[in-house]
Amino acid sequence: MARRKKRVKVRRKLLKALVVDRRLDPVERMANRVGYMGSAFIMISPYLLPYDNIGAYTYLIGAILSVPQTITLKAWNIFIINLNLLVGYGVYIWKAMMG
Repeated sequence: MARRKKRVKVRRKLLKALVVDRRLDPVERMANRVGYMGSAFIMISPYLLPYDNIGAYTYLIGAILSVPQTITLKAWNIFIINLNLLVGYGVYIWKAMMG
């Protein structure tokens, strides 16, 4: 029993050493909230594509709203995915308007 308690203590100390507890500043908090809203737009977009291509517009809105979160988190891989989304659906909308 004492051996198990010791293992649990060591495990907790190790996990506490790996995690830094800090508060988010207002810019990070706002970026997270806007980013979650953008993610919601991106999630509902495939279901809205059949309805007069409204899904393409919501993809663009979602990608734009997700950019601040990816920049503050320095998640450059997701930032590049959002740029790809912006370019791809921008071209899609452009072609739909022109032709």
